[in-house]
Amino acid sequence: MTQHTPERPRAAFEDVFGPPRDSEPELVQLLTPEGERLAHPVFDIDFDADTVRGFYRDMVLVRRIDTEATALQRHGELGLWAQLLGQEAAQVGAGRALRAQDHVFPTYREHGVAYTRGIDPLDLLGLFRGVDHGGWDPEEKHFGLYTVVIGAQTLHAVGYAMGMQRDGVVGTGDPERDAAVVAHFGDGASSQGDVNEAFIFAASYDAPVVFFCQNNQWAISEPIERQSRIPLYQRALGFGFPGVRVDGNDVLATYAVTKAALQRAREGQGPTFVEAYTYRMGAHTTTDDPTRYRLNDDVERWKLRDPIKRLEVHLRRNGLVDDTWLADLAAEADELGRHLREGCKAMPDPAPTAIFEHVYAEQTEELRAQREGFEAYHASFDGGAA
Repeated sequence: MTQHTPERPRAAFEDVFGPPRDSEPELVQLLTPEGERLAHPVFDIDFDADTVRGFYRDMVLVRRIDTEATALQRHGELGLWAQLLGQEAAQVGAGRALRAQDHVFPTYREHGVAYTRGIDPLDLLGLFRGVDHGGWDPEEKHFGLYTVVIGAQTLHAVGYAMGMQRDGVVGTGDPERDAAVVAHFGDGASSQGDVNEAFIFAASYDAPVVFFCQNNQWAISEPIERQSRIPLYQRALGFGFPGVRVDGNDVLATYAVTKAALQRAREGQGPTFVEAYTYRMGAHTTTDDPTRYRLNDDVERWKLRDPIKRLEVHLRRNGLVDDTWLADLAAEADELGRHLREGCKAMPDPAPTAIFEHVYAEQTEELRAQREGFEAYHASFDGGAA
């Protein structure tokens, strides 16, 4: 005989297990989509005018990089391009919150973060043109090479952060010395085993790492509703560290939250999960057709939350910019576009033997023999000088 168990009241269930799944998660926001400045009890910052104008300039130039790269791909100058249209605030806010000694582990879409770290956009184009593997020094720029394997960079980030601990650059109280790591990934990558393993190691060793998830709501063609039954930032609690959801189209809030999470990491308090809630207004990459899997109405709604327009309204409303300033910025963006178009087309193809040059710091006998064999083979063809 089956014993009947009375249904428990919902209130008691929530007391034990938290709020129901359909409850609205808290969203940290300092600037509404209409450009109205808000206060926040935890993450509020008194931004000066130059800083806010700087954020706007960054986002405009980053969008121009994205626009030019997309056009170059359409003209056959790039093999592929991963667009970031609509995610400029999330990337610029996170990038500008970094200190010089902090280190970033990106995916293949962090063009805005790369810009804030001083990476020449032409180095990004060289990677997607197929003429190099990323033309910047990761240690000099404190910005790792782009990672295409989904989520793998989160493990690299945690390992690097644990190395920082052992190098004595965490929790010393010296702002010029203490450092932290940011691991960027998307909502789709949050389902990867590597990412969850990174969470476990980071929590176990209090690694000074900020897991920065740009939830653009589409893992290529898979919507976020099919990826997680709870808001992504709440997953952090299961691993033993805090999570916070920030309006990823609000550059002020993204900066403030990331800055706080980085400081927490530098002080030795361990990892934080930051979910930047945003939207990918463009395609996943230039090989993708988003009209096959999402409604145009959704895109149009999110265009009303455009991060650049939002900040422009705020700047104009408060008299922080005028038409002359905006015209000068437009001219700067045009010059950047010219630099990218001309520079991309002028990139030389690498020498065939370039594949041997960055395998090891010091060339091994085996690698030397392989190179000599390759050179001899290549020279056997007419005009085959390596």
